[in-house]
Amino acid sequence: MRWLFLLLLVLNVFYYIWHQQEAPLRAKDVTPLSLYRGSQQDIHLLSETADALVRRDSARSGEVAQTCVYLGGFSRPELARQLEQRLAASSVLGRFVASGSQSAPEGGGFWVQVSQESAGKVNETLLQNLSKEFNELKHKIMPCEGVAPAG
Repeated sequence: MRWLFLLLLVLNVFYYIWHQQEAPLRAKDVTPLSLYRGSQQDIHLLSETADALVRRDSARSGEVAQTCVYLGGFSRPELARQLEQRLAASSVLGRFVASGSQSAPEGGGFWVQVSQESAGKVNETLLQNLSKEFNELKHKIMPCEGVAPAG
């Protein structure tokens, strides 16, 4: 029995040395993702699109819920007012929403609610330009009315 154990031990050592002497594997060449993208430059989740929010809310309540675009999340109201003026200069209608109001998004801060007529004008290019001017800029797509009834 000892001889069988020693034989297996020697075979394992021999196999280990033989395996270490093989040429190392080369990394597989991978084509860059940018070649596959083509015209699609950004990745958007289906759940983040406005249409998906409307469909999800209408499936829950049985009626079509209207969604609004909110820009801001600022700690100071002056920045939200400046954003409102900057949007007006870009022909985008918006109104200031204080952090404690019913229609303000969760997370606090001061927001500008973009009107539904102007929501189509808020695109990635506009958001990138605005984020260069306003460091704290966030955007959310949420139902226009608050969850709790007014009263």
